[in-house]
Amino acid sequence: MKRILLVEDEQALARHLTRLLQAEGFTVVHAATQRAAAACLEETPLDLALVDISLPDGNGFAVCTAIKQAQAIPVLFLTASADEDSVVTGLCLGGDYITKPFRPRELLARITAALRKSGRAPSVFSLHGLTVDTASGMVQKQGQEVFLSPLEYRLLLIFLNNPNMILTRDRLLDELWDAAGEFVNNNTLTVYIKRLREKIEPEPSAPQIILTVRGTGYRLGGGHGSK
Repeated sequence: MKRILLVEDEQALARHLTRLLQAEGFTVVHAATQRAAAACLEETPLDLALVDISLPDGNGFAVCTAIKQAQAIPVLFLTASADEDSVVTGLCLGGDYITKPFRPRELLARITAALRKSGRAPSVFSLHGLTVDTASGMVQKQGQEVFLSPLEYRLLLIFLNNPNMILTRDRLLDELWDAAGEFVNNNTLTVYIKRLREKIEPEPSAPQIILTVRGTGYRLGGGHGSK
């Protein structure tokens, strides 16, 4: 499980972000000050940091410098200011930034991209005889390559990236619409779920990978592993 250091002094926002990240399967270590963040760096191995630029006892740039020296993990700055100086400073320190208020899915996408770029995100997933290598885009079933359409592959990745969540049909529709750049309706989603199961399931009539949660949506089956 990936550990994220959240350096944010606004308690309500920190609670919201903690719930969001935990729902995505991350462990969150929260620090409200620069001093508390420094202590976390000494005590806990981390995979990524979300750092507010404005802190009561310092600033996020100093925290970023300490992070890079201590653990060399990716840093995303959370800032209410999109002024050029702040952006340039953050980029020069080796971080990226996202401006408040931000959309949850955009933040999660930035985190996933930063982890993958740093080599800290899993690139190979395996379950029930299915192997997915996200670095190469190759999908194999019992050692034989499976050819998925772009939307089928995107749908599979949504499940793999949210292994501990029940995904509602509305959530899946939003994700697929964004990826396809075209309207995807409920009937289309049903068709894609059926097609994907036919291609990846050991026994499509008794799914083990994409499970139906009646009245709610779908979830990834057990036995999921990554490396």
